[in-house]
Amino acid sequence: MAIKDQYIKEDYALYLGDCIEVMKSMPDNSVHLSIYSPPFAGLYIYSSDPRDMSNSIDRKEFLAHYNFCIEQIERLTMPGRLSFVHCMDIPLSNAGCDAMYDLPGDIIREHEKRGFKYAGRRTIWKEPLGVRNRTMMKSLHHKTLCEDSTKCSIANADWLLMFRKKGDNKKPVKHDHGITNYAGENQPDAKILPYRGMKGDQKQNLFSQWVWRNYASSVWMDIRISRVLPYINSKDNEDEKHIHPLQLDVIERAIILGSNPGEIVLTPFMGVGSEVYGAVINNRKGIGIELKKSYYNQAVKNMKNVKRKQEEGAFF
Repeated sequence: MAIKDQYIKEDYALYLGDCIEVMKSMPDNSVHLSIYSPPFAGLYIYSSDPRDMSNSIDRKEFLAHYNFCIEQIERLTMPGRLSFVHCMDIPLSNAGCDAMYDLPGDIIREHEKRGFKYAGRRTIWKEPLGVRNRTMMKSLHHKTLCEDSTKCSIANADWLLMFRKKGDNKKPVKHDHGITNYAGENQPDAKILPYRGMKGDQKQNLFSQWVWRNYASSVWMDIRISRVLPYINSKDNEDEKHIHPLQLDVIERAIILGSNPGEIVLTPFMGVGSEVYGAVINNRKGIGIELKKSYYNQAVKNMKNVKRKQEEGAFF
């Protein structure tokens, strides 16, 4: 059976099960936007479930399995609409300096084979010392620099890849009052705050223009890395120690740029529910699918708190 458990409310639906099987039960052209992080091939194993794509023997097997996901997302996505994929380059050794696997490149090529147009990428900057402290990669130690800097590497950024399904978008994503909320750590000048949500000629909307310059940048250096949903309690005894949800700032930006209020946002690798949460607090409808029960359970807990967060109304 495709669905082992489910938690459904008026503005979101959470499913425990294999994402391919669950997506197969959904109708064609029924999703306005998708955003997700696929398993990072060769970097982490999230569970022992044979359906888990992270359990693939090698990159070739991973891509073969992942392609079933791309095909379903293409089928579900409305023509002309967007799919965002969060990913990173994968170090091929614990040292981190020997070589990298270009996972984003493979993801781009596989999407282009399956009805999507590659529409660009954003770089999500990571602070090097923070990455070094989290990963303990020798290639990021200052000591390595002093001893032999040829053995140094970089603090890998994350990538947010953007794909557009072929065809014409029949329902534009409009912002009649510009972008009214900003998701990030920068602080706008107090002089532009009165323009937030202004009506009339949007060429005069200094607040929205300021937000747009941040969002349109190819490098996002203003993402609040710690702004994530609770996830520690979702780990179990057999769990891969890595789990770090996608930042809500990244999710909110993609949702605002790629969908209208009331539209459907899909994430096939839900984790602890970040993308569904981001959809609901921005007045969209979220659909999340997760294979791992402990992650699904945490997503249900997180979504039970979504209304309280929505009512806070903070935009900085």
